[in-house]
Amino acid sequence: MDDFSGSFGIVALAAYRPPERLFARQLLSIQAQTHRDFRCLISVDGDHEQVARTVERICGGDERFEVIGFDDRQGFYGNFERVLRAVPPTARWIALSDQDDYWYPEKLAALLPHLAENSLVSGQARVVGDDGRVLTTSTGRRRVQLVDLFTENQVTGSLSVLRADLLSVALPFPRLNTPAQYHDHWLGVCAGAARGFTVVDALVQDYIQHEDNVVGENRTGVTHLVSRVQELGRRFEGSASPAALARFLAAAGIGWRSLMADTLAARTPVRTAELGTAVAAYSSGARRGAAALAVARGVRRGTVPLRRAAELAASLAAAAVVGRRVGGRP
Repeated sequence: MDDFSGSFGIVALAAYRPPERLFARQLLSIQAQTHRDFRCLISVDGDHEQVARTVERICGGDERFEVIGFDDRQGFYGNFERVLRAVPPTARWIALSDQDDYWYPEKLAALLPHLAENSLVSGQARVVGDDGRVLTTSTGRRRVQLVDLFTENQVTGSLSVLRADLLSVALPFPRLNTPAQYHDHWLGVCAGAARGFTVVDALVQDYIQHEDNVVGENRTGVTHLVSRVQELGRRFEGSASPAALARFLAAAGIGWRSLMADTLAARTPVRTAELGTAVAAYSSGARRGAAALAVARGVRRGTVPLRRAAELAASLAAAAVVGRRVGGRP
């Protein structure tokens, strides 16, 4: 059995205009990890020179911290892909990091042993406001069947550590013009199709919520969801017309999941039973109604929330109107 406890790895941090107070706290918490055999690669989505100066000042010349600079902006999805492409072949594991959280000192030491039997392991976090108030005592992530992981993502990147060999399947990231594409969702289903993923109950960090979060943990409610769909529809489709919103909803729900299923089916030579079930439900060639049935079964098992089921029902209806799932295929 592989032992990852004392192995070398990479902390892959994606940064974009990091708020200095929170960024400094995060860097210092990474620097204070009890497992010390790592390098921290910081990929900056624009203005890397300023971030490099900040890192030098905060980390006091710690050579484990390296800033990778790019002039063009890729967004968080592309920025995580770039930092993962920079992972050296000597690394055995990768810990994903946001720029504004706070890691507990034993985080890496607590998660790494689980990679002996899994491609990815995720812990739990307290959800904390930037004023220090505890909003939620645990993120409540859990291990689910792969088909349910396609439906409702349970993998939060900043809580996760993955085996470096998973990159052979995960890179390059699949792409669709939708804000629904998340690096951690993709890496999670890749892990589920490989050695599997697990979620442990250990609290490993504070997940900081503030106004500039790209992804928020506590943003819910019908009014917020409707306004968010309209906002993103205008951004990605250039319009909030019914036809544009139908295309947007089709891509954001069933389209993204179909793309993941198709990509995994093409890249994975040995299809596990779990992957076969997910592909049968979500691939672009799946029979009509297969995804809806998979969602309904997930709701019955209690692993898919009604909110997600409603979103995917709307997406499936929009896809029927548009007449396609991904790439023009019905």
